[in-house]
Amino acid sequence: MLEFDNVEVFYGKVQALRGISLRVDEGEIVALLGNNGAGKSTTLSTASAIVRATSGTVTFDGADISKAHPWNVVGAGLIHVPEGRRIFSTLSVLENLQLGGYLVKERGVVAKRIEQVFELLPLLAERRAQHGGTLSGGEQQMLAIGRALVAGPKMLMLDEPSMGLAPLIVAQVMQVISDIRDQGTTVLLVEQNARAALKVTDRAYVIEEGATTLEGRASDLIADSRIIDAYLGA
Repeated sequence: MLEFDNVEVFYGKVQALRGISLRVDEGEIVALLGNNGAGKSTTLSTASAIVRATSGTVTFDGADISKAHPWNVVGAGLIHVPEGRRIFSTLSVLENLQLGGYLVKERGVVAKRIEQVFELLPLLAERRAQHGGTLSGGEQQMLAIGRALVAGPKMLMLDEPSMGLAPLIVAQVMQVISDIRDQGTTVLLVEQNARAALKVTDRAYVIEEGATTLEGRASDLIADSRIIDAYLGA
């Protein structure tokens, strides 16, 4: 569904991605693991056309999106939830969700998707009139995910959804991600909390210094001594 073929990215003279190749198949949850600065967020930004690949090819749903505009990528159904949630703090929960459907022409479709988000995330339904900035960190993350779902993603890319959240809330976020996949949306997950990520993912890639250094099924990686030493602890 999404494929990177030998993709390189530079920020000026600094190389951020060094020939990354990876794939995410339809119906999967795939995680990108790695330390800060490894290139995980750049990978998502390249897929969503916020960052332009210097070389290599990015393909989504059978089409080359390497030179696409971000709004075309969104229109194709590849939706990016960036790190830090980035909700509109002075708008209500409902208004934030409505903005997720900005490119959707049929208002009835947007309304239906918002109701589906409220079914998946009932806490947002209770908070629908509340300003986004007054929500807790976990609630804001749920709102950011809900807003992305209103866009109608074929595939959802999530950047550090557990950042700054208490362990109980992290577990809730990961359960929501699993539920989203079960409802038919493919997920690419960037996550520093490797233990939490590997519990819900099918496969994972490890990125180090802009290159993929390890890949495999989550059930194998969670028992791999290299992953345990680097990311999981004893």
